Amino acid sequence: MDISFQVDSAPVLGPLLVLFAAGTVVQVRRGAWDRRRALLQLAAAVYAAAVLSLTVFPLNVTWGEYANQTPWIEQINFIPLLTADITMVPNVIMLVPAGFLLPLLFRNATSASRVTLVTAAVSLSVEAAQLLSYIVLNNGRSVDVNDLLANTLGGLVGYALVTLALRAPVLRGPLLAAALPRSAALRDDRRRTATADGPQAAPTAAPVIRP
Repeated sequence: MDISFQVDSAPVLGPLLVLFAAGTVVQVRRGAWDRRRALLQLAAAVYAAAVLSLTVFPLNVTWGEYANQTPWIEQINFIPLLTADITMVPNVIMLVPAGFLLPLLFRNATSASRVTLVTAAVSLSVEAAQLLSYIVLNNGRSVDVNDLLANTLGGLVGYALVTLALRAPVLRGPLLAAALPRSAALRDDRRRTATADGPQAAPTAAPVIRP
């Protein structure tokens, strides 16, 4: 059976985003979510959809005569940096927002090493999805270890940027107002504030003067 068709991202991700946006509006109207925090979560959802649109979609389904004949193992580049060039730059840029958003959304994104591990795991999941789509759907995607390295570097750059932004008085307030209640950014800010204030000395009673 010879099959060839394409699944675009809009029919799949579009309705999911609409449902998420509708749920966000409901939560804000009920008072369950703060508006700034709702906007941050909505921005994260739009960003995730954009990444999937660039890396996984469109899905080109080809079987039979139209299928790719190259063995799947040959679609993988295992050697890092051998073919590295300027094309790695978009892969770095793509994961910068992830490194920026993670400390504002999650409680465990407390250090550069943790954010690096998370972005590496996200990138690895994307590469695995691309390989699976090639094996199952004969989609024309290749898997490159250089993409993994570039994405991970992008996450680290994003974490460095959000760290600098949280130390800037102009940006610190709006970012913390939008951060989720248990996020790493808010926890670290409370810890720094408590350390800066230091322990407060107990007030000394005034001496009693007896006649």
